[in-house]
Amino acid sequence: MPEKASTREPYRPPDPLTAKLDPVMSRIERFWLRVSDGLKADQLWKQFQADARASYRLYSADVDATLEAGVPKWKHYLRLVGQFFWAVMEKLSPARRVLLLVALVLMFAPSQGSWQNGTETVFLRFDGRFWGAALLLLLLVLEVSDRVVMKRDLQIAKEIQTWLLPSAPPSVPGLEIAFATRPANTVAGDYYDVFPRMCRDGGRHTFLIAIADVAGKSIPAALLMATVQASLKTLAPTPMDVAELVGKMNQYACTNSQNGRRFTTAFVAEFDPQSRELSYVNAGHNAPILRRASGAMERLEAGGIPLGIMDAPAYSSAAVTLAPGDWVVMFSDGVVEAENAKSEEYGEDRLTYNIHMGATQSPAMLLQRIMSDIDIFVGTAPQHDDVTCMLLKAV
Repeated sequence: MPEKASTREPYRPPDPLTAKLDPVMSRIERFWLRVSDGLKADQLWKQFQADARASYRLYSADVDATLEAGVPKWKHYLRLVGQFFWAVMEKLSPARRVLLLVALVLMFAPSQGSWQNGTETVFLRFDGRFWGAALLLLLLVLEVSDRVVMKRDLQIAKEIQTWLLPSAPPSVPGLEIAFATRPANTVAGDYYDVFPRMCRDGGRHTFLIAIADVAGKSIPAALLMATVQASLKTLAPTPMDVAELVGKMNQYACTNSQNGRRFTTAFVAEFDPQSRELSYVNAGHNAPILRRASGAMERLEAGGIPLGIMDAPAYSSAAVTLAPGDWVVMFSDGVVEAENAKSEEYGEDRLTYNIHMGATQSPAMLLQRIMSDIDIFVGTAPQHDDVTCMLLKAV
């Protein structure tokens, strides 16, 4: 029988150069993965762009770019450079400002000098660029240490805030519920909640539904958000209607609002599963959209001014009866004011279009549709405000 041709590749001795380079390349690869955290080049570039835009917004807030009449352009640009320099300097502590100035002086100082000592000329070489770069590296290390400590504190604050907000919607007879939030920073000033409340006659439960938006962002707004949550939870067991409840919340908010500068918009409603009635107060919040099963649209606007502005305003309430197929869409201004790279806002028209198109879906599916549409619209533009949306569907 003829022998079969062998499919085995012939033996080749290992290349000594390849054998030496493999461990080196492996170490370089591990080093790069550690530095880049596994991100690809385009992801790193997008992250750098986002960081650069955020830094520019931070420093440019202290720069007046107005061109004064009669001032030459070179003087104008020189003034802008000076303003930007001080915008950076003032973000540092006084000791680090001095360190930065010394580093800059050393980096631009001459590296060689001489003086006459009798008949001899003494030359002195001093590498100021090296020591200037070393001081800049020291300054970077100090700033990074502050950032790490702050990031750890923010992460703890985020975990605490997560405990204050419901992780999943409760079971409410007659309603299907879905909600989602996306903070603009690590922590948010938006609040939402759904929880049972003993009815005033003591025989059955109703459900309180709330969404609120504290003026501002990040830690100050998050701290005030916690006080809004605490006041609502504390007052909820007290037998009073929704208008009285919001009035008491406003009195408490006025003690923490810095004379109205830190106000809160809120929409607070009480749903009675037995009568299917939704009683509500809108305290200056974006008016929720009530879409009837027939397709008709209403806005839930009755209420008053935001919480924390005036100590004793009168809040009015209103009520609607929810029939099967009706929707109530509540949202913070971060939804409709989300901007794309052209500074165009998402707007209520796009929101209502998605509500109409997804009216036959479940709240979870419609919510996903809305949030995805916001992502597509915004694209790579930075998020300027907290985004929160809550959907109720009567069944």
